[in-house]
Amino acid sequence: MNSSTRVLVTLAAVVVIAFGLKAAESVVVSFLLAAFIAVIAAPPIFWLEQRRVPDALAITGVMIAMVGILVTVGALLVQSGTAFTDRLPFYQERITELVSETVAWLTNLGVEIDSDIALNLFNPGMALDLAGNLLRGLGSVMSNSFFILLTVIFILGEASSFPRKLQEVLSDPESEMPLFSQFAGSLNRYIAIKTSTSLATGLLVTLSLWIIEVDFPVLWGLLAFLLNYVPNIGSIIAAVPAVLLALIQLGPGAAAAATATYLAINIIMGNVVEPRFMGRGLGLSTLVVFLSLVVWGALLGPVGMFLSVPLTMTAKLALEANPATTWIAVLLSPADPPNEAPVVDEAGNEG
Repeated sequence: MNSSTRVLVTLAAVVVIAFGLKAAESVVVSFLLAAFIAVIAAPPIFWLEQRRVPDALAITGVMIAMVGILVTVGALLVQSGTAFTDRLPFYQERITELVSETVAWLTNLGVEIDSDIALNLFNPGMALDLAGNLLRGLGSVMSNSFFILLTVIFILGEASSFPRKLQEVLSDPESEMPLFSQFAGSLNRYIAIKTSTSLATGLLVTLSLWIIEVDFPVLWGLLAFLLNYVPNIGSIIAAVPAVLLALIQLGPGAAAAATATYLAINIIMGNVVEPRFMGRGLGLSTLVVFLSLVVWGALLGPVGMFLSVPLTMTAKLALEANPATTWIAVLLSPADPPNEAPVVDEAGNEG
């Protein structure tokens, strides 16, 4: 098979896989979400097992905690998302009033603008609609929590035996097992750091918007937590509906305060905290982030957008672990040199 034929066959296989993922969206989304949760839950289980806690007891304890967290998050998403959707007509009406008042003010200054054209060109309600659709999509996935939790339990039950199975199937375990260990360690570190910073971001957003008295602060905190997994673009998507709601509900002063809050939180978390612990070596270029958001969002909907960067990050770490594919991982990395920020290992030592 010549190179041209090989390229065509590869492209055809990619198209077939993409259509297959789209056709099986509901099952694939639930499985990917279960795998993502299992990666987060695995380190506490391994930590308990190292302290001689029986496997079954460790898995049971961590799963009870995960069930409590997922039930709480799912209930908040469904309840807050429904309440926000019910209020959307009122917010849309307020947007029309604000645009009309702005057009009248500009007319008094001698600037002639038609209100209908202004609404068509500048329609902030689209951002609120997008937030509502995203939250409804996430809430519908969380409603399938029984299947997700069952899958997580089976994944965690097999996790401890996975290294032994790998050693049995690999042709050269001594040289190939370190690659898998490097990949698993990097992935666990990335997920742990990203989850911690996302949780801190969500809590700070919730507290700040509650102080400003913006409606549904818990909802916007959850949205900030989820979209913080999408660097660069996610923080903007999370901020826009909350800032617009502050403008509609409380006026320009509250909108300015909300904007300043989001800027401060994301600058501190994105430019200080994450680089300090994660390092730029675990980053992705802005173009790759945007393309992964578009591709995974088109294939898997709102959850695909949420998991787009973790999925791409997983592929990058796997490519990095294999010397033969390191060059592809370099192409996915940001343009900044990897030595500009310190890389910190699990023990907290700078590399």
